[in-house]
Amino acid sequence: MKSEINFEIQLDNDRIPEKIFWDATENPNEGINETKAISISVWDHYHRGLLGINLWTKDMPVDEMNHFAVDMIGNLVQMLRDSTQDEKMIGILEDAGRQITKHLNELAQQEQNKAAAPEDGLAALLEQTRQKMQKQ
Repeated sequence: MKSEINFEIQLDNDRIPEKIFWDATENPNEGINETKAISISVWDHYHRGLLGINLWTKDMPVDEMNHFAVDMIGNLVQMLRDSTQDEKMIGILEDAGRQITKHLNELAQQEQNKAAAPEDGLAALLEQTRQKMQKQ
């Protein structure tokens, strides 16, 4: 029996990914699927090191890329849990995932605060303009 995973990357003239498609023989969703990012890691046992490919499209939103990174940490935790049961490494990665998630939640809160600020900023600008006009 054989199983395949295929990727198709459409590049712009500067060789930056515009679209990424994937398909697999055991894909529950029939046909090629579009994605915004992939991360492939292969263990090179001859050189005892990682061969990695990380690609994302130029329209991949930063918040989704951050979410993708957190999910990859969770996936790595699960891989270690299934393969090595090294609780120390698992704990370190889980802590890192929690810290990153906390950081991302703080960033999201800052963005929400900024979104509310333009109205306040606009009101202040209007008030400054009114005051200048009254002085003239």
